[in-house]
Amino acid sequence: MTRMRRKAIVALFLFTLFIFGTMMGLRTLKPSDGFSDLAPGMDFTGERSDRKRPDGRDALASPGQFRSGGSDTKVVFTKSDRDSSIFYDVHIFYYLWYGSPSMDNQYIHWDHPLVPHWDPKIAASHAQGRHTPPEDIASSFYPELGPYSSRDPKVLESHMAQIEAAASVLVLSWYPPGVADDHGEPTEDLVPAVMDAAQRHSIKVAFHIQPYKGRTDQSMHDNIKYIIDYGNHGAFYRFRTTTGQVLPLFYVYDSYLTPPESWTELLTAKGSHSIRGTPYDGVFVALVVEERHKPDILASGFDGMYTYFASNGFSFGSSHQNWKAIKEFCDANNLLFIPSVGPGYVDTAVRPWNNHNTRNRVNGRYYETSLQAALSVRPEIVTITSFNQWHEGTQIERAVPKKTMARLYLDYLPNQADHYLQLTRQWAETFNKEKDKWLM
Repeated sequence: MTRMRRKAIVALFLFTLFIFGTMMGLRTLKPSDGFSDLAPGMDFTGERSDRKRPDGRDALASPGQFRSGGSDTKVVFTKSDRDSSIFYDVHIFYYLWYGSPSMDNQYIHWDHPLVPHWDPKIAASHAQGRHTPPEDIASSFYPELGPYSSRDPKVLESHMAQIEAAASVLVLSWYPPGVADDHGEPTEDLVPAVMDAAQRHSIKVAFHIQPYKGRTDQSMHDNIKYIIDYGNHGAFYRFRTTTGQVLPLFYVYDSYLTPPESWTELLTAKGSHSIRGTPYDGVFVALVVEERHKPDILASGFDGMYTYFASNGFSFGSSHQNWKAIKEFCDANNLLFIPSVGPGYVDTAVRPWNNHNTRNRVNGRYYETSLQAALSVRPEIVTITSFNQWHEGTQIERAVPKKTMARLYLDYLPNQADHYLQLTRQWAETFNKEKDKWLM
């Protein structure tokens, strides 16, 4: 009798453990109620953790220009016909900030320091210091190419081949010449090589302007003029509007750091240094994080909004359950809504205290759930976060299993290294077919 009771207890324990594991997996697939429990004002992504960086639409388009079913985001390009399997409505965020001793005389970003929690008591209970590549890198996954340099031509060629297999627009994280994020080195000199490599693979390049120190509406005016000089390159991405205009499209990260009244000087026709109706006009897309950012984005003169973050429930903008309402707001105000989706999220390799914002990949199901949520609101464009933001575990770049004396990295098993590239391609094809139905 005692033995049977013991077996029953063991069976009950195993069953309870199974149920708990299943619920934790499913948690990553459910939208949460909104904001993360990071402190107000705490940085949300990548290399912004220690942030110290501080109606003219008529010239661009007529009312209804950005409505679902009304515009065509194909660029002017010989292979841009939607029947050709090159999809310019899927944009993927790309980072150039990595370095290795062979190309840069040092590791850059792979040795990222551990970001301390803002509460000293919590910070004291977590590891400190920085990573020591190549065995210990600032990522929970390990790249197939190892801790590479973005300056390596072979790496760049591999990246373009991977992106070509998945999507057709690369959104390049951009800082002005001589400027870099807090943990990196300037990389603007690499842009011509990226453009050339992209063109060899039928990829277009858009720009993701980062919140560098001293970024203002006036400096942005200079940045836009500088970037548009790339416009003569065959890989430069442009957005075709329903009015027939073909304009560059810019994503502006952390746009909310600049007040609306400053943006209006740049983005409305009556602004003191307006680019509207000039050779430097474009389609400008702001980051929506909190709900209050929606009216600010409209008042600023932006042409649309995107969500960036791959952690469902982390912010108002990144929560799938809010996308329908955001899309309705955008439709009502002639704005683009560009949802951002990702394969998962885990940034504990750089923020060891942030496990509560981890979103498990569930062998690709989290990604597909995100993609389905995005397509359900019928967007003009979908953005992928990201190709290679390894610090936050949002990458779809090829990764491999890796175990060292001190680390056991996450991997894509039981799937292959290109699993998330394949999923991206499949959903790009689905998106293409769905858009054809919406346009009928």
